[in-house]
Amino acid sequence: MFEGAHTALITPFENGNRNLDEAALRALVVKQVAAGISGLVPVGTTGESPTVSHDEHQRVIEVTIEAANKRCMVTAGTGSNSTREAIAMTQAAEKAGADAALHVAPYYNKPSQEGLYQHFKAIAEATSLPIMLYSIPGRCGIAIDIDTVARLHDVCPNICAMKEAGGNPERVSQLKAATPNTFDILSGDDSLTIPFMSVGAVGVVSVAGNLIPQAMADMVKAANEGRWTDALAIHEKYYPLFKSFLKLDTNPVPIKAAMHLAGQCGPDLRLPMVALSEDKTAQLRRTLTELDLLPV
Repeated sequence: MFEGAHTALITPFENGNRNLDEAALRALVVKQVAAGISGLVPVGTTGESPTVSHDEHQRVIEVTIEAANKRCMVTAGTGSNSTREAIAMTQAAEKAGADAALHVAPYYNKPSQEGLYQHFKAIAEATSLPIMLYSIPGRCGIAIDIDTVARLHDVCPNICAMKEAGGNPERVSQLKAATPNTFDILSGDDSLTIPFMSVGAVGVVSVAGNLIPQAMADMVKAANEGRWTDALAIHEKYYPLFKSFLKLDTNPVPIKAAMHLAGQCGPDLRLPMVALSEDKTAQLRRTLTELDLLPV
């Protein structure tokens, strides 16, 4: 179901950072679809979900669905560290026409594995949408254990995918061994897409896809078709970009800066996220220039 490259969309702002820039968001979605991306993931971490209001959150999902117009999959980011909030946002996304929902592990309150199980089970039972779990211990302070994933899928078949962002390809093999072939595993890191796919992942939820959607779509398609030489060539070409996004600052600061330099959105982020420093912006500009990603 989730095979392919899915872009974790940025959320463009205007008027400083006071309002959503719906025109820029629509233009971004249209470019993504034209580039052959498999899916879009609005208001995840890359979409600054912690700092948009509930109304804005829902509006970003609605605009993405409208602009995509069923030409690619839309997996709405509706996760929360509050189960009630996650259920409400997921039901609203389902009503708006989303194809699936992405649910990050609850952050800060750091539940036990039983707490994670009950959290995701309650969400799954409250919606008919397919659900992609999202394990990113570096941000949440907790991983979703393999046994918890398998237990959830057994009880709730609509929990049918995992965005794995723990940085360890071995987790892919462990997930593959614990779940049926119908359970999809996707990389949560651009730079690890090829290593993850080599052991059974079927795609990526990509930050870089905002800027280079066709390259990401082509790389994942090549890997899924067993054309590893082609996939590796794309990986090697864009690895400096993947590395820049990882090293320069916290996501989504570098990708927002790159999209602004490429003329696709304004530079604004919402506090506590702040703009990339001048020296790091210069580094990013050099990388983008070397890859011919800036307008002439």
